[in-house]
Amino acid sequence: MDQPLTPAVPANARVGLFVRLEAKPEHAQELEELLTGALPLAEEESGTTVWFALRLGPTTFGIFDAFGNEEARRAHVEGKIAAVLRSEGPRLLAAKPEVGPHDVLAAKLPTA
Repeated sequence: MDQPLTPAVPANARVGLFVRLEAKPEHAQELEELLTGALPLAEEESGTTVWFALRLGPTTFGIFDAFGNEEARRAHVEGKIAAVLRSEGPRLLAAKPEVGPHDVLAAKLPTA
């Protein structure tokens, strides 16, 4: 659900996703490389305002991204990065990814 636009929430970053990924220990480096290599795919997505690949621990990774609306978020979920994770996930991950949609309450983004 898109939240109402307020001055604290830029129009292009109203909704987002946080994905938590737990790698099999022997595949942590490979998952890191997959995530860092996915940056060009995120850059291709016009509706993805911000995209971060994160290392949260030795085998724990995350992706945080934000979008202007639900349609852009849905396009990302159906896009190339998600397809790669669906394809490679069973081999690389110790558990199913935890995907949490969220509403952005406030954000500081760079200005053009």
